[in-house]
Amino acid sequence: MPPAVETELDALAGLLVGAPNVLVLTGAGMSTDSGIPDYRGPDGTRRVTPVQYHEFVRSADVRRRYWARAFVGWRRLATVGANAGHRAIARMQSVGALGALITQNVDGLHQAAGSRDVVELHGALAAVICLACGARSPRAALEARTRELNPSFHPGGSEIRPDGDIELAEVDAAGFVVPHCLCCDSDLLKPDVVFFGESVPKSRVTRCGALTDAADLLLVLGSSLRVYSGYRFVRRAAERGIPVAIVTRGPSRGDPTATVRLDAALGQVLPALAERLAA
Repeated sequence: MPPAVETELDALAGLLVGAPNVLVLTGAGMSTDSGIPDYRGPDGTRRVTPVQYHEFVRSADVRRRYWARAFVGWRRLATVGANAGHRAIARMQSVGALGALITQNVDGLHQAAGSRDVVELHGALAAVICLACGARSPRAALEARTRELNPSFHPGGSEIRPDGDIELAEVDAAGFVVPHCLCCDSDLLKPDVVFFGESVPKSRVTRCGALTDAADLLLVLGSSLRVYSGYRFVRRAAERGIPVAIVTRGPSRGDPTATVRLDAALGQVLPALAERLAA
C-alpha cells in the first residue's frame, strides 16, 4: 500500500486500540470483492435502479419481473463466498478488537465468514415474507417451488446486484410464473429485505441506535452513506461526540464528521488492520 495509506492505517489502528467498544457499520462496498457490485461507482453515481417498494406492492407485473430476475440472481448469489475483508472483520471480532456489527447488506456474508452480533439493518435475502398474511419462510423452500413452476426458465442475464437481483430482458421474464403464499395463496411474496422506498422496522432502528449510543467508536466500512437508514447512525454518533472512522472507495456522506478517513480497498486495508491489531 502507498505510504500515505499506511500512515492512515496506523492512525486507524491507534483509534481502535484505544476504543473498548467499536461498533461496525458496513455497506455494499464490503461485498464487491465477492463479486457483488455495489449500486454506485467510486464517484458515488448510481449505476443501477433497484425496484421500488410501492411499485412492487401495487403491480403484479412488477412482482413477476422482480421474481424472474431474482430467481436467476439467487442461483448466482448461492455461489458467492465471503472475501478477505469479511474474514478480517470476523478475526478482529474474535480477538475483541471489534464489537457488534450493523450491516446494510442482505447477502449473509458476514455470518458466513464467522462474524457474530450481526444486525441486518435491511433484512436478509435468505428469508421470504408474505405481505398479505405475514407468514415467513426460508428462501430455499421458495426456490424449490419456483423451479417446479418454471422448469424451462433458463435466461441469461448480466451481473448480480446487491439485493440478489439482475438485469433481465422483458421478453425473458414474460412467461415467468410467480409462486403464491402457502398460507393465504397471495402472490404478495417478497424477500424479507427493505426495498428502496420502504422503512426499516422501528424495532431494528431502535436496537441500532442503542448500539451506537453504547459505542466508543463507529467504524464505517464500504458505504457511501447516501442512504439515510445507515447515515442516521453516523449523525447520531457525531452528535454524541463518538468518533467516526470511515474506510470506503470514493466520497462518503459522512466524510465531514470522520476522525480518520481512508479511501482505499477494503480487501487490502482490513487484513492489514487485523494483522496490526493481532500483533
